[in-house]
Amino acid sequence: MRLFVAMDISDETKDYVYDLQKKINNPKLAKVKWIFKKSLHVTLKFLGEVPEEKLGDIKKALKDIKFEKFKLKTTELGFFPDDRNPKVIWLGLDPEIKIIELQQKIDEALLTVFPTNQEFKAHLTLGRVKLVKNRADFIARLKDIKTEKISFEVTGFRLMQSKLKKEGSVHSTIEEF
Repeated sequence: MRLFVAMDISDETKDYVYDLQKKINNPKLAKVKWIFKKSLHVTLKFLGEVPEEKLGDIKKALKDIKFEKFKLKTTELGFFPDDRNPKVIWLGLDPEIKIIELQQKIDEALLTVFPTNQEFKAHLTLGRVKLVKNRADFIARLKDIKTEKISFEVTGFRLMQSKLKKEGSVHSTIEEF
């Protein structure tokens, strides 16, 4: 099973991101595989391929995590790994410390099941860049877009399964916490 831990974003935020994707999209500058509106989420930990027999241990570890709900707001656009080689277009989230605190609790809870730690940057993935036809104009276009600060509340997180299909990843919730 291909698993990850994620938190939801509000419908208002999804609508905003969808409009932002349409603003950014220009096939003459770059080919981008956009994240479907219904699939938008913030990944807190990617677990990868996990044997089904570990599922009980994962659920048990995640159930014990306690945190207080918090508010986030969207910030600026960015790229992974950087603007010289953009592979992922993302939208920042603030206050980043709140997401990092929750992500660290998840990391700690899963330490016995997943001993390796991953680098984490609080963000919302908008799309994956497949081909850049005109890098300078593409980066300039992205940097010219003014983003809004859309707020939403985080009240929980989910253990999700991702099935890779031709048309993209299909996500389903295994359990909510």
